[in-house]
Amino acid sequence: MRIGLLTEGGYPYAVGESGVWCERLVRGLGQHRFDLYAVGRPSSTGATLSLPPHARLVRAADPGDASGSLLERTAPGTARAARRAYGRRDRHRFTAAYERLATGLCAEEAAGGSEGADAFAEGLYALAELARERGGLPGALRSDDAVRALETACRAPGARRGAAAAGLPDHLAFAEHLERVLRPLSLDWYEEDALGAADLCHAAAGGTTALPGLLATRFFGTPLLVTEYGVQLRAHYLSAAGADRSAPLRTLLASLHGRLAAEVYRQAALLTPGNAHTRRWQEKCGADRARVRTVHPGMAADRFEGVGEDEESGDPTTLVWVGRAEPAKDLVALLHAFADVRARQPDARLRIVTVPVRDPGADAYLAHCKGFAAQLFPDEAAGAHAVGENPVSFEELGGPEAPTLEDTYASAAVVVLSSTVEGFPAGLVEAMFCARATVSTDVGAVVEIIGGTGLVVPPRNPRALADACLALLRDPGRRHRLGAAARARALELFTVEQNLAAFRGIYLELLSRAPVRHRPGDGALFAHPAEAHVPGSWNPGAVTAGTGAPDA
Repeated sequence: MRIGLLTEGGYPYAVGESGVWCERLVRGLGQHRFDLYAVGRPSSTGATLSLPPHARLVRAADPGDASGSLLERTAPGTARAARRAYGRRDRHRFTAAYERLATGLCAEEAAGGSEGADAFAEGLYALAELARERGGLPGALRSDDAVRALETACRAPGARRGAAAAGLPDHLAFAEHLERVLRPLSLDWYEEDALGAADLCHAAAGGTTALPGLLATRFFGTPLLVTEYGVQLRAHYLSAAGADRSAPLRTLLASLHGRLAAEVYRQAALLTPGNAHTRRWQEKCGADRARVRTVHPGMAADRFEGVGEDEESGDPTTLVWVGRAEPAKDLVALLHAFADVRARQPDARLRIVTVPVRDPGADAYLAHCKGFAAQLFPDEAAGAHAVGENPVSFEELGGPEAPTLEDTYASAAVVVLSSTVEGFPAGLVEAMFCARATVSTDVGAVVEIIGGTGLVVPPRNPRALADACLALLRDPGRRHRLGAAARARALELFTVEQNLAAFRGIYLELLSRAPVRHRPGDGALFAHPAEAHVPGSWNPGAVTAGTGAPDA
């Protein structure tokens, strides 16, 4: 089977969280041919990861690059076509399509209605057909015609209240953002020798990443499979990048990403969310429940085998937290909880192990937490001549104190997760692989992951978090039983093997339901029986012409 894999995050140029999953999928399903279409920013070095023989990089583009490099990686002449102005007929065609798109974005959807979603879809596909036939779409999306059409849609009767309040600066900013989001429409991927040759399009994320697959479904009838381990729409809502934008602009942007997500969900042959939390988001956005199937992400369990089989290792008084230092992880609440734990069990210790990140705001938040911990827990010494030591330590993963994840989890009696917002917390699964009892806040997919193998408390409740931690620190037997059950659950549900087995079956299922597609040069199926290729006479009873006798 030929799979058109739409990847995000620059894979195979770079391997992030999504890239690791793509790498395992491609290498684990060697019986299929993978054509990679990388949607994302390549690395600065331009180097790519080595691919197995059955995989190849077909196209690469960065929709978020404002420098025009997306056009430079498309077919010859496309960049020139993108800069030329439309003639009268094409200009009228563009304006009509853009007006439908803008009407769908600005319309206030009535309960149970789909007029806005239908208008958005009509405009989107009309723009895609125009870009495929005539080119020139990026320039048109930045034109005055586009801004005027958007302004008209915002002021039309029945428009959203937030959109109606938008002014010219909002229209200009939104038109610029819309042009970036719709750049995949101008790619040269929609040809018979590209996505048109795929038996199945598999998008590793929704939103812009799945947009080329959406168009392949439109142009060629190619089935679209969308896998989401984190919801891009949710990430847009939670992003702090647009905090300085006006309310009308935020309304328009939320409508754009919501409409695009809903259309992807509506047209996909199958959606495979990584957890029930993501599944609820998809169904809330209009996904058909019959076409949604949860497939948990596969994680490598081998590296944790040594720690997991020695479940009684670790300091019986040590709590461990592992993750990125950011406000959503609520380290302040964790420190408050540990202060309560420390008051009732003075020998308890807390290790906060941070994962290096490039976000400049992470350093400021981490410095704030360190200062707060120093105020809560002054250095303590056992005697007058001993060196003081703080019961809370801040370490960086990969450093001398925490060289590997395995070493970090091995030191823990209990692993703690204190987040207020989560999707699929992979660190929780890693702790389960290591047979560690866990205390977690009830956010995201935590309950689905933990099952009954750990303690779950409400978020932003330091007292409940402290009580749960103390309950496990004071009961080693219960702690070991929960850890063993957690490891068994993780090995059953969250391994690479179960993930690959699920997608192996899904690929065959979707292909079996897809109509047979005849490509030029393939010939008609079963035009000649198999026996016709056997040398000599394969029908002994046939009569030789002109003799009236059976052919010898």
